[in-house]
Amino acid sequence: MTAAFHSGPLRDPCLPAGRWRGWAAAVLLALPAVVGATGAAGAAGVHVRFDLASPTTSPFPSDRFTRVDWTQKTFKRVHLPKPDCATRPSDCADIDVINQLDGFNTQPRITIPFSGDINPASVTSDTVYLVNLGDTLSGWGFGKRVGINQVVWDVATKTLAVESDELLAEHSRYVLVVTNGVRDAAGKPIEAGPFGRFRHDLNFGHSKDRDVADYRKSLLDGQHASGASQHRVVALSLFTTQSTSADLEKIRAQIKRSNPAQIDFNIGTSAAGPVRAVFATSALAGIQFSRQTGAAPVFTPSFLPTPALNVVPGSVARVAYGRFRSPDYQTAEKYIPVTPTLLGQPRPQGSNDLVVQMFLPSSPMPAGGWPVAIFGHGFTDSMYGAPWTVASVLASQGIATVSINVVGHGGGPLGTLNVLPSAAAPVVVPAGGRGIDQDGNGSIDSTEGVNAAAPRSIISSRDGLRQTVVDLMQLVRQIEVGVDVDGDGAFDLNAQRIYYAGQSFGGIYGTILLGVEPNIQAGVPNVPGGSITEVARLGVFRGLTGQALATRLPSLINVVHASGIVFNENLPLRDLPPVVNTVPGAAAIQQLLDRNEWVQQSGNPVSYASLIRKKPLRGNSPKPVIVQVAKGDTVVPNPTSTAIVRAGELADRTTYFRNDLAYAANNAVGKGPHTFLTNIGNAAAAPYAVGAQTQMAVFFASNGTVVIDPDGAGPFFEVPILLPLPEGLNYIP
Repeated sequence: MTAAFHSGPLRDPCLPAGRWRGWAAAVLLALPAVVGATGAAGAAGVHVRFDLASPTTSPFPSDRFTRVDWTQKTFKRVHLPKPDCATRPSDCADIDVINQLDGFNTQPRITIPFSGDINPASVTSDTVYLVNLGDTLSGWGFGKRVGINQVVWDVATKTLAVESDELLAEHSRYVLVVTNGVRDAAGKPIEAGPFGRFRHDLNFGHSKDRDVADYRKSLLDGQHASGASQHRVVALSLFTTQSTSADLEKIRAQIKRSNPAQIDFNIGTSAAGPVRAVFATSALAGIQFSRQTGAAPVFTPSFLPTPALNVVPGSVARVAYGRFRSPDYQTAEKYIPVTPTLLGQPRPQGSNDLVVQMFLPSSPMPAGGWPVAIFGHGFTDSMYGAPWTVASVLASQGIATVSINVVGHGGGPLGTLNVLPSAAAPVVVPAGGRGIDQDGNGSIDSTEGVNAAAPRSIISSRDGLRQTVVDLMQLVRQIEVGVDVDGDGAFDLNAQRIYYAGQSFGGIYGTILLGVEPNIQAGVPNVPGGSITEVARLGVFRGLTGQALATRLPSLINVVHASGIVFNENLPLRDLPPVVNTVPGAAAIQQLLDRNEWVQQSGNPVSYASLIRKKPLRGNSPKPVIVQVAKGDTVVPNPTSTAIVRAGELADRTTYFRNDLAYAANNAVGKGPHTFLTNIGNAAAAPYAVGAQTQMAVFFASNGTVVIDPDGAGPFFEVPILLPLPEGLNYIP
């Protein structure tokens, strides 16, 4: 089947070469009359514009805007034209990044320009759709048809915009099929017009542009492979999706080949000298966190939540701190340099010494060490927040908890912990902060350093997320080589029973980790969502999107408001009727959102969800998981969580916390359920938190085989979620 998947003309793999030539000759003889008639008729009616000189004057995405690159898995590299960079410098900076990619968005915003008005209600998955022409390397997925969703008709430009109904396969070829089932404003079928003449010119060899001629051949071959009826087709576009998992798959192999030194726990200092940073919780008076919040340096003190370790009294025996070295693939500007996806190898730019925090159970250590759960904290949080709130319940089931700081989190690197034993001298431990003063204003914000710096701002947190996954894979490797916490020569953590759980941002990079790391046995991503672009657009971080739009040159803000960051993108959620867009500037915002998502797909958890169970990477096995989500989450909105669930086919593994019912029963629970897993400080919400934590702990204790309902026969948790999936925002007014 390989002949069907290179960049040249396709041949039906079921036909011998002789029969293929005969079939092709018959088609070529028949096409001129058919296409000529279609083309003539098209001049009088509405048709799809088909000027391949620009992405805005023909269906897009399109391999017309690529160049051959045999070092890539797609054998292509994107080649978008630039606008006037003097007047649109932000667009030019974005395109510089986009043109390093080896293909198009796997969740593309598809645009189809028309010569006149159409009836948007006629645009359905029967009249406009995609057909997978196969993975560029294996042919996997050939023939699968994909519908459309989120339909927008832009009145001013007469351009139809739709999204693929599902995440497309990476490094695969797709043909977009537009049929005459689409109707114009008068109800007449759309005509082939210039596309008909385009096919006609190919048959008669009229083109003198080799790239255009090759693209025409690919289109016709794609039409044949798609099975679309020629008399119905009024336009086609053929495009190749980008590779999303290549870098992390290669980095995983590099880490697995390494033989690192064991974690060093001798990182404490006291008045008497060096101290092993392992502390009995029963002898702790407290731990003061001196967080570096300024470059001067400036520090802000607080105390760690040691009472949280007694959610189940006496369950946590010791808290420990160690240090290990992890390869750093990011540059100082916080991006990972691009390498060819087929023949390239990502290379570390340096290394980081990372601090790891551990909570050990008070129960007797099993032979081989305690099972261990890596817990990932959320955006703006650190390992001194959420991991403390779950450690007790996990320990009550005999599970140790370990955590590190995410890239850009935990304050600056000079921060410290001042451990205050009840009856001994204080011990100072490095806090392992990973924040930087990236903007040079003298302060270190709670997430500063997780995003790429200008002019690569479009990368956003993509590479901060991927580097965090690298660090967690390195932590897994450290557990594999052995972790001796107390220095007695015995390993305290079981390398055959490593699990992962994470909240919010931790659920996001945790989903990526679960997709690529083979030695994690089970996982529980809590309130994850993707893409980050959509998480920000739809939820409480919408203002960050507004800031990004406002600081572009030229600005894309299209709403007059005192804040200067309010915008209207006029984009529908899934499964809603088409939107007829008359909002000035909305289409430009939609395009930018698509480009952001396109660039960030290799750091999007949705891109990795299928690797967990549905289609694991080579060398990996399917993993048992529980995806915990909450109705009406305002931080990671429901449509972004369901994107992960749909991509991974994980509905049967999804637990749904009905915060609407909990709030109706007691409004002290609060309207926003994002922290339902860790909200142990709210008396009304704490039972739900402990219930969700217990589900997680029992799941890990059973090695991923037992899934309990946190409230039994109660109504507050659906285990599994009842279909259909919640595609609305579901916010409580």
